[in-house]
Amino acid sequence: VLQNLSQTPVLRELLKEAKMPGTTIKIESPELCMICCFSFKQEPQLIKLDQPGPLTLAMHQFVTEMQETKKGVVTPKELFAQVCKKAIRFKGYQQQDSHELLRYLLDGMRAEE
Repeated sequence: VLQNLSQTPVLRELLKEAKMPGTTIKIESPELCMICCFSFKQEPQLIKLDQPGPLTLAMHQFVTEMQETKKGVVTPKELFAQVCKKAIRFKGYQQQDSHELLRYLLDGMRAEE
């Protein structure tokens, strides 16, 4: 899950922008949306970012390490610690489903907005 997220260009860019509080980002919809054979273009949304929370910062750090490291192995210790604070079920290193991790990670980052 984390490897896939680290290879998602939109997420990487948003995390880079989120690192700088007070930044305004522009989110554009796809060029054309098809609904019942009608095409229209939605206006981009402008969102002013607040100070990122600890989970978002840990995710930014992890994604940056995944992209820039030359050592080959990246350990998501801080990211995992932040996930455990949001979802206690992950403490203790018990077996968990990857979709649960994804859900708690993304929900936790969204809750920090």
